[in-house]
Amino acid sequence: MVRFYRVQVVRTLPHPGRAFTQGLLVEGETVWESSGQYGTSVLRRYQLGASRPAAEAGLAPDLFAEGICRVGGAIVQLTWRERVALRWDAGTLAVAETVGFNREGWGICAVPVDNFVDSRRLRPVDIPVGEVITSDGTSELVRRDPVTLAPRAVVHVRCAGSRVRWLNDLAWAGGLVWANVLGTSCLAGIDPGTGAVTDVVDARAARERHAHPQMMMNGIAALGRPGEFLLTGKGWRSVRHVRLVADRDRGQVRRLLAGPAF
Repeated sequence: MVRFYRVQVVRTLPHPGRAFTQGLLVEGETVWESSGQYGTSVLRRYQLGASRPAAEAGLAPDLFAEGICRVGGAIVQLTWRERVALRWDAGTLAVAETVGFNREGWGICAVPVDNFVDSRRLRPVDIPVGEVITSDGTSELVRRDPVTLAPRAVVHVRCAGSRVRWLNDLAWAGGLVWANVLGTSCLAGIDPGTGAVTDVVDARAARERHAHPQMMMNGIAALGRPGEFLLTGKGWRSVRHVRLVADRDRGQVRRLLAGPAF
């Protein structure tokens, strides 16, 4: 049975640089953010609540930045159509290497070696990563080697028997992959073994209103407390700290399966 939630906004925080958000990652009070677009793609680091980035590094103009995750001391950043990922030093924001990639890059999250590891007891750099999971805007997630990014398995995502397309930015929390569904205000919690959507979140309370259709919700990062996330969107003024609150289905599944409204 699918669990349903709405979000309660705990805090509204500045969104430094009003990034064209493609990837979001938080560890303690430190945030890394990947901002897209050709010619202006960057990787930023800032403290939660800060109005300006503490550091940022630009990508080559022919690269469109996408999702990010932490693997040891590195930030792995996908690119959209260029079939390459960048491995950055998390501290210096210097590129250590580039890695070939066999699909479009949208979202990525890191999965601990043991899904039940209590990562709160470890420094992020010490958390052993068993694999990474990526999205490409389809209904498929790909489980990959965390170093080479070579594919290990394809996971077909379904909810109520139907494919869930447009999976975008990803986060790992509570043994599930959490995904922004592009063009909607829904989040999906996905069992990485079966591909079943086990949790659906109505995140409308966290969204900002924008006239431009590209300024949609994208960017999800798991906080250290169960059921709490950071959410933002492309060009948004703010980052929202939200908490999941159990609710009943008021059409969340229908909206999720309907896909983006563009």
